[in-house]
Amino acid sequence: MLLTVTSDGPVVRVTLNRPDVRNAFNEELIAQLTAWADGVASGFNRKDSPRVAVLSGAGKTFCAGADLTWMSKMVAYTHEENVRDARLMARMFQALDRLPIPLIGRVHGAALGGGVGLAAVCDIVVAGEDAFFGFTEVKLGILPAVISPYAIAKIGQSAARELFLTGARFSAARAKEIGLVHAVVEEGDLDRAIAKYVNDVLTSGPAAVAAAKALIRDVVACDAGQAAEVTADAIARQRVSPEGQDGMRAFLDKRLPSWIAGLE
Repeated sequence: MLLTVTSDGPVVRVTLNRPDVRNAFNEELIAQLTAWADGVASGFNRKDSPRVAVLSGAGKTFCAGADLTWMSKMVAYTHEENVRDARLMARMFQALDRLPIPLIGRVHGAALGGGVGLAAVCDIVVAGEDAFFGFTEVKLGILPAVISPYAIAKIGQSAARELFLTGARFSAARAKEIGLVHAVVEEGDLDRAIAKYVNDVLTSGPAAVAAAKALIRDVVACDAGQAAEVTADAIARQRVSPEGQDGMRAFLDKRLPSWIAGLE
């Protein structure tokens, strides 16, 4: 398998497993990532469904972008074949972006091209201090097109103008500065830092976390007038939900809510 998936209770760990080619994308890896994300979405709210996912890369690199063999096929594709190929990758990024559970990226080594796209669709990204990034597509005469909606949403137009147009590689510290990465730690501390984020997620209401993630997407798509109605409806639905009722009553009763009590 090009993708390994292991579960530890409510935590699922997803690993790109092509270390011999620096975890680069090909058609099969894209299909496996898409299928995994679709499976999580369709099974959400089951008692055994995961509550948080950690995405990492096997070996020395997180993800180096496109596989050379895959790229060699693209060179001969017609426009229509390229559109079909790109749509499959776009579908993968959309499925990962819309996961109903938090996706935490564990980035070490390089995250280049589509690898930066993976970081962009992660809700939380922890990077090793020696990790580096790059929208390197223009160096090959192509574009970071499919990943652009997610990358621009994270880093903004100003940083995109610099980094998309130059293809320059940049450090984990710079990635944190522009919002692509949330924490930079020594590589030996990656798992400890991720464990803290995982614990923060697990001690929060699972339905509330999913609703908060959807709320961000909905609010960004609204104008100011629409946002007032969208946000009012969102909080009202969560307050009257079983989880919201349990959480508020637990706070008032000075007890643990069910989702934390269930972890003990």
